[in-house]
Amino acid sequence: MFNPKVILCFLFLTLPLAVLRQRATFNSSPGGTAGAAAETKAPQLEHFDPNLVDPALNPCDDFYKYSCNKWITANPIPPDQVFWSTGSGLELWNENLLRETLEASSKNDPNRSAVQQKIGDYWAACMDESGIEAAGLKRLQPELGRIAALKSKKEITLEIAHLHHLFPGAWQQDDNQSNSPFFGFTGQQDYDDASKVVAQIDQGGLSLPSRDYYIKTDEKSVDTLKKFRAHVQKMFVLAGESPAQASADADTVIELETAMARAQMDNVKRRDPKNINNKMSLAQIRELTPSIEWDGYLKAVKAPASEHYIVTSPDFFRAEEKLLAEHPLEHWKTYMRWQLIHRAASYLTKAMVEENFDFFARTLAGQEQLLPRWRRCTRAADRDLGEALGQAYVDRAFPPESKARTVEMVHAIEQAMHDDIDSVSWMTPATKAQAIVKLKGIEDKIGYPSHWRDYSSVTITRESYLANMQQASAFEFERWVAKVGKPVDRSEWTMTPPTINAYYDPQLNTINFPAGILQPPFFEKGMDDSVNYGAIGMVIGHELTHGFDDQGRKFDAHGNLRDWWTPEDAKQYDERGKCISDEYTQEVPEAGPGVKQNGLLTQGEDTADNGGLHLALYALEADLKKQGKSLDDKGPDGWTYRQRFFLSYAYSWCSAVRPEVARMVVTTNPHSLPIFRIDNVVSNMSEFAEAFGCKAGQKMVRANACRVW
Repeated sequence: MFNPKVILCFLFLTLPLAVLRQRATFNSSPGGTAGAAAETKAPQLEHFDPNLVDPALNPCDDFYKYSCNKWITANPIPPDQVFWSTGSGLELWNENLLRETLEASSKNDPNRSAVQQKIGDYWAACMDESGIEAAGLKRLQPELGRIAALKSKKEITLEIAHLHHLFPGAWQQDDNQSNSPFFGFTGQQDYDDASKVVAQIDQGGLSLPSRDYYIKTDEKSVDTLKKFRAHVQKMFVLAGESPAQASADADTVIELETAMARAQMDNVKRRDPKNINNKMSLAQIRELTPSIEWDGYLKAVKAPASEHYIVTSPDFFRAEEKLLAEHPLEHWKTYMRWQLIHRAASYLTKAMVEENFDFFARTLAGQEQLLPRWRRCTRAADRDLGEALGQAYVDRAFPPESKARTVEMVHAIEQAMHDDIDSVSWMTPATKAQAIVKLKGIEDKIGYPSHWRDYSSVTITRESYLANMQQASAFEFERWVAKVGKPVDRSEWTMTPPTINAYYDPQLNTINFPAGILQPPFFEKGMDDSVNYGAIGMVIGHELTHGFDDQGRKFDAHGNLRDWWTPEDAKQYDERGKCISDEYTQEVPEAGPGVKQNGLLTQGEDTADNGGLHLALYALEADLKKQGKSLDDKGPDGWTYRQRFFLSYAYSWCSAVRPEVARMVVTTNPHSLPIFRIDNVVSNMSEFAEAFGCKAGQKMVRANACRVW
């Protein structure tokens, strides 16, 4: 989905915020835990071994199964996970390092540094399950009282501003803001002049992962919405309402959220940045939604004056204005009570946590058990104080030689992209020249930020986990809002160092690889180049390609939304892009009967997968040539470098995924499922057919092979 910050991530399991909230985390990579047993065992990292293939299968029929069947069979999904992959051990390994840091910092040592005090006290408050249980809803009562005290609709606006401070969502840059109460608000680089930061107002209002969950009429969707209504009612009862009142309030919530869902721009249309680049003056915004007291809101959130405002979906706000006028104050108070309870649930009593988990994890994603508390607390600390915690992770897990080797690979793959742009026959010299300018303008960020975030203004104590989270959320919300009118900070990261993911930011024109993903099985110092290029090299190529996918190509070298393509070249690009989107528009039996992937939603990620693997292979070939070797030379294990490259690529994606979460990914996420990220990609490559002797007519040799980059 084209989100407000236009960040394009590598890993497909960047799950919707509503699902992640029950796990108190936003970092979503294809890993997990082996449940309670994992707490007593040292975490094991997976290491590539080409002999893990299933010799009973033919790589030319289904390369994913050939590469992954044995591993998946030996590694069933644990009950507290919705997916399980070769990266799972790495996630547990990373979290154990963070846990050790948090536990050491939580010791009440008077000599602790300010950073140690914050992360240590955050940990202590989160792990104090008995204290949280004893407090009950005490910490929530003042907030519920604020809502109950509202006397008129004019007072709703200031409560919206207050809610935006309390919980992640309104500012969240790696998630569509559709899950923020009422609407989202943040600082955003201007699309037409990326040197400026302006205010952006985004559609919002939902609790479920996307608008489709409210408006689709198939049997599964109708049943899910019915279960959501039952969940809302149960949560109101847990918050102290009578069953009858809770039932009526649940109906109100469903009515309002469904209406807002119908008004939202769909996720495919949002992918085109031109569709959300709607500039308005403050006067026009006041006219668009007179029921929202914008002057009061802007003052309450301490928003600096903005040159103009980007309103991503004016139609949404027209509909929301109508809703605000039509529904009585009591309905909106009910909606705000729900939003408060819903967003606080993960930080409250066991009954709240379990009911929240039951719907958002068990029903929506198929997860059978909660993660152990230490993992939920580790992830929450990484989200809320990530750069304070990340410093220790970098010191322990990311030595200088790993960074140096990654930089070498990045430069090699950038050279491969340069050569690829030079060689394509369908681009004119004028467009090629512009593409090279953009490529040379890409900034490489490896491992961690050049300077660490200052959390000194965030008040963290051992008294309340909920209060700590709200303090961190308010800090982050105000930090993003304060960017408005200020110079762009090019050094900033939107992922924390331990994150197992990567991203391209088209407005900063940067590729970003946190230290968390620069570990086995994605990157390993002791492995040969063919293995590293097949795994992390493809990730690097993937992010580079995002700069030239169907979204990224619309931004220039400076991050401006500008058409630098000749009309004929743009037409040629669109034809190649259509080949990709048509290919990936397919039935997905892994997600259940009748579920079909929309290739227009996943086109950018699919283009990046295909381009990324091409670039990584070209860079490997060039490196081998410098060593006097070729792709078809055999190693001591009998596999050629070319074969090891493709096997390493597939191995890094071996994953078991529950049907429920597969359905969610297919309907809401711009990434394809792992099986398609392997089979669809290699079946487009003649180099793969050459590696394994595949012939025309076999499934991994596509008659109409797609190629953009």
